[in-house]
Amino acid sequence: MTEPEPQSAAHQQKPDLTRSGSIVSSMTLISRVLGFIRDQVFAIALGAGAMTDAFFVAFKIPNFLRRLFAEGAFAQSFVPVFTEYKETRSRADLLALASRVSGTLAVILLFISVLGSVFAPQVVNVFAPGFEDGGVRQQLTTDMLRITFPYLFFISLVAYAGGILNSFNRFAIPALTPVFLNVCLITAALWGTRFFPEPVIALAWGVFAAGVVQLLFQLPSLHKLGLLTLPRWGWRDSGVRKIMKLMVPAIIGSSVAQINLLLDTVIASFLIAGSVSWLYYADRLVEFPLGVFGIAIATVILPRLSAIHANDKPQTFRNTLEWGARLGWFIALPCAAGLFMLALPLLATLFGYGEFSAHDVTMSAWSLRAYALALPGFILIKIFAPGFFARQNTRTPVRIGIIAMISNMAYNIILVGGLLWMAIPAAHTGLALATALSANQQALMLYRRLRHEGVMAFSTNSRGMIYRALLATVCMSLAIAIACPDAQAWFAMQAGTRVLTLTVIITVAVIVYFAVLLMTGIRPADVLSTNNP
Repeated sequence: MTEPEPQSAAHQQKPDLTRSGSIVSSMTLISRVLGFIRDQVFAIALGAGAMTDAFFVAFKIPNFLRRLFAEGAFAQSFVPVFTEYKETRSRADLLALASRVSGTLAVILLFISVLGSVFAPQVVNVFAPGFEDGGVRQQLTTDMLRITFPYLFFISLVAYAGGILNSFNRFAIPALTPVFLNVCLITAALWGTRFFPEPVIALAWGVFAAGVVQLLFQLPSLHKLGLLTLPRWGWRDSGVRKIMKLMVPAIIGSSVAQINLLLDTVIASFLIAGSVSWLYYADRLVEFPLGVFGIAIATVILPRLSAIHANDKPQTFRNTLEWGARLGWFIALPCAAGLFMLALPLLATLFGYGEFSAHDVTMSAWSLRAYALALPGFILIKIFAPGFFARQNTRTPVRIGIIAMISNMAYNIILVGGLLWMAIPAAHTGLALATALSANQQALMLYRRLRHEGVMAFSTNSRGMIYRALLATVCMSLAIAIACPDAQAWFAMQAGTRVLTLTVIITVAVIVYFAVLLMTGIRPADVLSTNNP
C-alpha cells in the first residue's frame, strides 16, 4: 500500500541528488579528460595495428571482468545489502559484514587472478580467437595478460571500498580514483616504453601499478569512517550469502553491455588488422558522456534508492527513479546526436596525429557513428537497473539481459556478415551497430518491466519535457550540419585549428540546444526536480 508523503519529503532530495551527481560528474570529468590524453599518447606513439590490438585485448579482459564483477554485479548487489544493514542493523553488524565481505572477496579474487595468469594462453584464445595461434599478436597478448590480470584483484577491492563510501554519500573519492589509471598509463607510455624491447609491454605494467595505487588511495577514506576492518573469511555469513545470491544473476543482468562489447572484440579479431583499435577509440568517445553523466547518475541513485526501499517509501522511490530517467534523456539525446554528427572531427582532433592515419580516423568514425546510437540505451540501462537492484531483484534484469545478449549475437551475424558479403571494408561498423540495437532493446524492456511493476512511469509533464528535448536536439543537429567543414578540410587543418574549430562548433551546438529548451519553456530546475509530476 502506498503511503501519502508530504511534498517536502520528495523535494528535499533534489539538492542532495543534484549535488551528489555534480560531484561525481566533476570528478569523473577529470578522469575522462586524462583518459583522452592517455589515448592521444597511445595513438600518436603506437598508432593502430597488431601491437596495439594485442594490448587492448590484454587490457580489455581484466577490464571486462572488472565491470562484470566489481562495478557491475558486485556493486549492485553489495550496495543494497550494505545500505540495508546501515539503515536497519547495529554498528557491530555493519562492521562484521564489511570484514567478512572484504575477506571473502579478496580470497576469491586472488584465486581467479592466479588462474587467469596461469591459463593466459587459453583465455586469449577464448577472448580473441582470431589472433593467429602462436603468432606475434597471440603471444604478445598472452605475455601482457599475465601482467594485467592481477589488476582485477586490486580494482575489485577498489569497487568494494567505493561501494562503502558511496553508501555513506562520500562520492568524491571513488569518482576521482580512476584518475590514477590514466596517470599510470600515461607515465608508462611516455617514460616506461624505453625499458622494454616491445614498448607496448610497458603499458601492461602501467595497468598493474594503477590497480595498486587506486586501492591505496581509497583506504584512508575507509579508515576515517571506521570501516577499514581486518578481512575475514565469511562464506557462511548470512549477509555474504545474500550478496552472493544476488550476484549470480546480476553478473549477466547488469553487464550485458560489456558482454556485447567483448563479443565485438572477439569478432573483430577475425577482421582486418586495426579493427580492434578502431572500435576501441570509438568506444572511448562514447564512454565519455556515459561516464561523466550516465554512470554518475547511476552511482548516486543506487544507494539513494536502496535507502528509500529499506525505509518503505514507494512514492519517493518512483519520484527518484523518474528524476534519473528524465535527466538521462536530456543528456543522452544531445550527446548521441553530437557524437554522430561530429564523429570524424572528434577523432581527427583528438587522435589523428603521428601513427594514427587519416584512414584510421575514417574507419574509426564509422564505428563511432554506430556507437552513438547506443548511447541513449547505455545511459538508460545504468539508470533503470538500480530500480531492480535497489529492491534486491536481480532475476528480472538477468532475463532481459540474456534476451538482449542473444539478440546482439544475431545482429552481429546479420550486419557483419552482410557488410562482408558486400565487400565493404568497414565491416567492423556492423559490430557497433549491433551493440546499439541490443542496448536500446534492453533499455526499453527494462522500462516496460519497471512500469508493469508500478515503480517507474513518466508523468505527462516529463513526457512533454522529453519531446521538447528531442526538438532541441534536432535543431542542434541542423546547426552542426551547417557549421561543420567536410572531411578533407579537417585533415588539412593543423592541430590548433582543429581544436579551435571544434570548440566553436560544440559551443554553438550547446547554445542552440539550451536556447530551444528555454524557448519551449524548460528551465534547468524543471529537469533536476525530483518532484515534478
